[in-house]
Amino acid sequence: MKAPLFDNHGKNTGTVDLEKSHFGVEPNMGLIHRFLLLQQANGRIAIAHAKHRGEIAGSTKKMFKQKGTSSARMGDRRSPMRRGGGVVFGPRNTQNWTISMNAQERRLSLLSLLSIKATEKNVKVISAFGADATKTKGMTATLSAMEAKKPLIAVTREEKDSVLGAWNIPEVKVVNVEYLNPHSLLKYKDLVFTEASLKHLYSHFSK
Repeated sequence: MKAPLFDNHGKNTGTVDLEKSHFGVEPNMGLIHRFLLLQQANGRIAIAHAKHRGEIAGSTKKMFKQKGTSSARMGDRRSPMRRGGGVVFGPRNTQNWTISMNAQERRLSLLSLLSIKATEKNVKVISAFGADATKTKGMTATLSAMEAKKPLIAVTREEKDSVLGAWNIPEVKVVNVEYLNPHSLLKYKDLVFTEASLKHLYSHFSK
C-alpha cells in the first residue's frame, strides 16, 4: 500500500510505503460501530434533572383530613399527584452512559478505519509543514497544492505550532496522532500525516 508524498509546499515528490500492519487490516465494521458509540456515549453529560418527592421542600403534614371531605384522599404537598410536587421516574443527572471497550478492540477499530482510508486513496503524507503553514493563507495554499479535500491533519505534539494556520480554515481539523478517533476519521475525507506523525503512529499503535 502506497500514499503520495509531498514536500512542505505541497508539491508531489513521490510515494511512501504504508505498513500493512496498520493500513492493510481487514476492516471490522462491528468494532468500528462499537467504538463510535463509545466515543459518543462517553462524551455525553447528564444535565436534565427532576426532583423526586424526597427532594421537594415542604411539610409532610397531610393537606386535609383523610375522611369526611367527599374528596379523594391526598398526602402531603410534595406528592407527585399535586402541582409543584415531586416527579415520578423523571430524568436524573446521575445517569451514567459510559461504555467500556478493551484497548485491543479500540486499536483494531482504528486500524480498520486507517485501512479503509488507505484503500480509498485518502491518505496523504507531507514531509513537514513549512513556516508559511503557521498562517492561514500559507496553509490554504499548501493544502490546495496537495488537493486535500476536507482534510484531517494528524501531527505530533511537537508539530502543533507548525499548523496554526489550519485552525481558521473551515472543514479542516488538526488532531494529535495519538488521539485519532472514529468520529473524526469518518467525518473528514482525506487523512494527512507528516513523516514524523506517521512514524509516531507506527510506534504508538504497535502491538
